Amino acid sequence: MTKTKRFYLSTALPYVNAQPHIGFALEAIQADVVARYHRFLGEDVFFLTGTDENSLKNVKAAEKTGVSVKELVDRNAAEFYKLKQALNLSFDDFIRTSEKRHRLGVEKLWTACQKDIYKKKYKGLYCVGCEEFYKESELDNGLCPEHKIKPEVVEEENFFFRLSKYQERLKEIIEKDKIEIIPPERKREILGVIKQGLEDICISRSVKRAHGWGIRTPGDNSQIVWVWFDALANYITALGYADKEPRFQKFWQENENKLHIIGKGISRFHCLYWPAILLSAGLSLPKTIFIHGYITVGKEKMSKSLGNVVSPFDLVEKYGTDPVRYFFLREIPPSEDGDFSIERFESRYNTDLANGLGNLTSRVIALSKKLKINPSLKKEFGDKEVRIEVERAYQNSFKALEHFSFNKSLEEIWSLINFSDRYIERERPWKTKNKQVIGNLLFILSEIAMMLKVFLPEASKRILKQIETGESKPLFPRI
Repeated sequence: MTKTKRFYLSTALPYVNAQPHIGFALEAIQADVVARYHRFLGEDVFFLTGTDENSLKNVKAAEKTGVSVKELVDRNAAEFYKLKQALNLSFDDFIRTSEKRHRLGVEKLWTACQKDIYKKKYKGLYCVGCEEFYKESELDNGLCPEHKIKPEVVEEENFFFRLSKYQERLKEIIEKDKIEIIPPERKREILGVIKQGLEDICISRSVKRAHGWGIRTPGDNSQIVWVWFDALANYITALGYADKEPRFQKFWQENENKLHIIGKGISRFHCLYWPAILLSAGLSLPKTIFIHGYITVGKEKMSKSLGNVVSPFDLVEKYGTDPVRYFFLREIPPSEDGDFSIERFESRYNTDLANGLGNLTSRVIALSKKLKINPSLKKEFGDKEVRIEVERAYQNSFKALEHFSFNKSLEEIWSLINFSDRYIERERPWKTKNKQVIGNLLFILSEIAMMLKVFLPEASKRILKQIETGESKPLFPRI
């Protein structure tokens, strides 16, 4: 009996200092497509997302808002969970780092790494936005390169992790693709960081600086676990690492197919710190780390201070879930920055969804109804030319998806839509009344719907239903 292939994937955990914006929506949608694709292949998939709740950013946001930290994180975590329905996400678990199962797992991981943890006094430049210390040489005119703010000077006694000890092993692991970093330019960046030399990292903060919020370090109540040591652990704490649950063994320890989908700003944490912690604890490593770019608005990175944050909920309310999914998958380059504007969104909507997919669906259903074609016969249709086109689209679309080229994968499906439009104009079935041609079109449309299952699940269902019933309703009304 063939053993079902296992596949585990996760998003990064967003901070809950504010409500969700489309930057995280992009990552969640990309991950959802990957999860649906591997389920489509018949694999046993576990898809994890959640929220990062133990950061100083959350503490400061709560203070600014005038509410308790717990109230703030509870409120905003609930908003992130609502993305499940708004974006039609199919995640299997949602981990909050304020949960008991997570705290117990972090404590266990800390203890497992004890041989590589030591305490010392330290003075450094700390960016609360990144939750990371920076060297002077890493700053951009004295500012954090990511958030363009001046780091705080922090001086206290903290725990450190011996990252330097794992420099050569990490270099070998990444060079030989034991952890495959996609795209290749991100791999080169990480190897460049290693080449400069890895220094030990601070993995705790004083209770005073943390304002008492977070997970206490095992054996020392004066310290709080650094938010990144804490947050990275979610990938195993959600699987039951603390209690040695079978799911942890199944999807982490005994599974080669482990994928993290993250943004480019946190690549160092995932590609260096996380593997080193796992090596120290004697645990299995992830197999692949896919790193996407940012969504910009007017060529600027989204920022609350700039006032250019876009809510995914507002977009979904106005345009619908599948159009939002489609835009981010088709218009935003998978591993590069991509710009968002309402004008670009509506142009893509009208051109590809209303005039493309929607128009083809309504034409084919109307023709099949007029000629009384039995939808159940569609599998008997599909002449050689048509089947070659469908097979080509399947192969090319899935090949692109294997490399996280979501836009190219969709382009292949839309090439089949364009072929269908040309086929209709060439054969003119409304004049010839040729049932074979209509049957071919129904066959193509049903295959398009099947390929779209992972990208636009609701549109896929509606197309298949229209084929079955012969009743045509607009998929995407023009705007």
